[in-house]
Amino acid sequence: MTYPLDLDLEGRRVVVVGGGRVALRRVRGLLAAGADVTVIAPRVDPGLAGLPLAVCPREYRGGDLAGAWLVHAATDDPAVNTVVASEAERCRVWCVRADDAALSRAWTPAVTRHGDVTVAVTAGGDPRRAQRLRAAISSALAEGSLPVRPQRPARAPGSVALVGGGPGDPGLITVRGRRLLARADVVVTDRLAPRDVLAELDPDVEIIEAGKAPHACHLSQEQINALLVDRALAGKRVVRLKGGDPFVFGRGGEEALACVRAGVPFEVVPGVTSAIAVPACAGIPVTHRGITQDFAVVSAHLDPSHPGATVDWEALATGPGTLVLLMAVARLAEVTAELVKRGRPASTPVAVICEGTTDRQRVLVSTLGEVAEDAAAQSIRPPAVVVVGEVVRLREALGAA
Repeated sequence: MTYPLDLDLEGRRVVVVGGGRVALRRVRGLLAAGADVTVIAPRVDPGLAGLPLAVCPREYRGGDLAGAWLVHAATDDPAVNTVVASEAERCRVWCVRADDAALSRAWTPAVTRHGDVTVAVTAGGDPRRAQRLRAAISSALAEGSLPVRPQRPARAPGSVALVGGGPGDPGLITVRGRRLLARADVVVTDRLAPRDVLAELDPDVEIIEAGKAPHACHLSQEQINALLVDRALAGKRVVRLKGGDPFVFGRGGEEALACVRAGVPFEVVPGVTSAIAVPACAGIPVTHRGITQDFAVVSAHLDPSHPGATVDWEALATGPGTLVLLMAVARLAEVTAELVKRGRPASTPVAVICEGTTDRQRVLVSTLGEVAEDAAAQSIRPPAVVVVGEVVRLREALGAA
C-alpha cells in the first residue's frame, strides 16, 4: 500500500540523472510545476537545450543530491540508477527510478488536467495500464460526463451559453457543449434537445423546460430571453440547450441579442445541424458528384399561401438540386403541392426521416406527388426532416436500413 501525495515543487531543487527522452519528459513536467531543475548527464537530448534548467555535462557522482527535494534516476544504466537511489535513501530524498518501478521509492503517475482538476493514475506499477486509464478519464472530463462542477462564490458573475445539442443522438453533442453542461447551474432546454444528457447533471442543477412542442403550452421567446438574462444577472451559469444548431432556425440570435442588451456575457456553441446530419444518418448525402452540387435548407412550418410566408418557392422549385425541409410535417401537403405547381416534377424522390440519428429513427421514401398522402397513412409525426431530390435514390444504393 502506498500513500498518494501532491507535491508543491515551486522553487525547490530537483535533480534528474540522465539526459535521454525519458529524462526530457520528466523535466518538462517538473518545470511546469515550477521546480528548480538540475540535469546530470554526459550527453543530453537536444530537446533540453534552451529550457530553464542547469545542466552538468558529466557522469553522476556522490554529493550531487545535496539540497535536493526529489530525484529522478532516468539513465539507461541500471547500475547508475541503483547508485543514485541508494544515495537518495541515505539522504532521505525521494527517488523515482525510471527503469524499475519495483525498486523505486516513489512513482510518477499518468496525469491528466482539466481546469483546476488534476487526476493522477497509478496502476500497480503497470505504466501502460495507467496510461489507458488516464486516457479514459481525460476523455470523460473533456466530454463533461464526470461531476467536476466547481463551487462558485455567491457574487460570481453569471453567463449564458447557447449550446446546440445536435440532431438527437446524445453522442453528437460537441465536447464544448458537454463541458458547459457539466458546469451549469441552470439549463433551459427545448423538447428536441438531447434529453439523455440531462440525466447526467448534478441533482441541484435547475432544469427549466421551455417546451417548443407543436400545439403545446410553452414559454414564449420573450419569456425565454428574460429567463436567461435574469438567471445570469443572479450570478448563475446558464446553458440554453437546443436541438440542432442554435443559429439554424433556433432563434439563438434573438437570445444572443437579449444578452447583449442586458450586458450579460454569452457564447455560442455550434451544434451538428439536423438538416445535414439526419439525412446522412439515413444514408442520404445532401450533395453528390454527378447528381447535385447544391442544396437549400428551408423552414416549412407555414402554408406557402400564408401572408407571413417569405420563402421563395418559385426559386426553390426550379433551383437547388436538393431541398431539406425542416418543420414541414404539418404543412407537407401544401408545401409539396406548391413545389409541383412551381415546376418540380411530381416524380422527384422524397424521404421523410422521423427522429433521425436515434434508435427510434423511421424513414419513409416516396415521391413529391405522393409523399403527403403516404406520410398521413403512416401517421408521421414531428420531429422529422424532409429531403427532396435525386440524392434520395442513393439511400438504396448505400444499403441504408
